[in-house]
Amino acid sequence: MAAALKSICLLGLIVLVSIVRLERVDAAGECGKSSPDNEAMKLAPCAEAAQNEKAAVSASCCAQVKKIGQSPSCLCAVMLSNTAKSSGIKPEIAITIPKRCNIANRPVGYKCGRES
Repeated sequence: MAAALKSICLLGLIVLVSIVRLERVDAAGECGKSSPDNEAMKLAPCAEAAQNEKAAVSASCCAQVKKIGQSPSCLCAVMLSNTAKSSGIKPEIAITIPKRCNIANRPVGYKCGRES
């Protein structure tokens, strides 16, 4: 169960990166006053959808992805969080969640982490 929750969080992060508009969060950290690990936990409803591209994406998953996706920097921080890393989700499937949720304005090309 914990592995599935972590997978959902990671999936949510990947999905958010693909749908996020390039905006900055005017708060203490990338995700405002919440930690990236806490935000990752909010993506638990996305766990199954992040591991199986044929799994239905729940309305609660789509709502969280849309909410977190408003800040690309938060989404990146969530994807790079310890919670997301230990979740075991499949990034190549997780990235499809925004499209599967029919979220409009899904920007592509936003990069997380350091570029070499």
